[in-house]
Amino acid sequence: MGENSQDNTQNGAPAGGLQKKTKIAYGVGAVGKDMVYMLVASYILYYYNSVLGVSSVFIGTVLMAARVFDAFNDPIMGIVVAKTRSRWGRFRPWIFSGTVLNAVVLYAMFAAPESMGAGGMKVFLTVTYFLWGITDTLMDIPYWSMIPAITEPGKERENLSALARSCAGVGSAIPTVLTMIVVPAISGAVLAADKLKITDYRIGFKWWALLVAVVFVISEAICVANVKEKGDTVVESHGIGEMFHSLVTNDQALAVVITIVLVNSALYITSNLLIYFFTYDIG
Repeated sequence: MGENSQDNTQNGAPAGGLQKKTKIAYGVGAVGKDMVYMLVASYILYYYNSVLGVSSVFIGTVLMAARVFDAFNDPIMGIVVAKTRSRWGRFRPWIFSGTVLNAVVLYAMFAAPESMGAGGMKVFLTVTYFLWGITDTLMDIPYWSMIPAITEPGKERENLSALARSCAGVGSAIPTVLTMIVVPAISGAVLAADKLKITDYRIGFKWWALLVAVVFVISEAICVANVKEKGDTVVESHGIGEMFHSLVTNDQALAVVITIVLVNSALYITSNLLIYFFTYDIG
């Protein structure tokens, strides 16, 4: 091996490959963003329905409408990213700005003002949830789209994708495991009470969401600061009409999309309803 190859190996990467710190930073970004995603996916229905008393039918309608909106919002963001040019690259400005905005909206969603009536709470939920979806897309699409810009085709790209997915799983597990441990603990400490009603959990949810939001911003800052794009990556840009035409005329792509929709539907149903089962059936 020559001197250059030896130096690259000492930095934690083979010659021409990603450094270890780059891989770690990208994985840290996946942990933070999926902590936020799973907190919302698993607990937003419970928070607004059981804790704040908003109709579950109304909340379900809002969540479904937001998912339909995402079907058009996501491709638009892909087009915007493809056309972006900046001194910081194509992807990183969107990742960081989207992260900050999404963190603010996350806290707002779980910090609904107590003075609101039923009508005001419905409006607040609708506006903040749609904003959360928009700002999540703002950072999530560039995050995953950045992989080709920082890796070489082949094994390196596959390995980074697998690492990011594994780290995303860790991020998803954190709020799944800790939320209903931390929320009652915070609520009880603030209210100085041993016994709590479900409605008292709004205090714990507010501060837990703030903590998750802070971790989220820090994790994406680490990612953006340490993951650099390799030159000006060519990203193809297609119109929305062309995208949907390509989808419906490609049976294999359509099968994949349908599978993803079904998997995500199962995830949302189980993650949202599981807490009701343990609260009201198991006790």
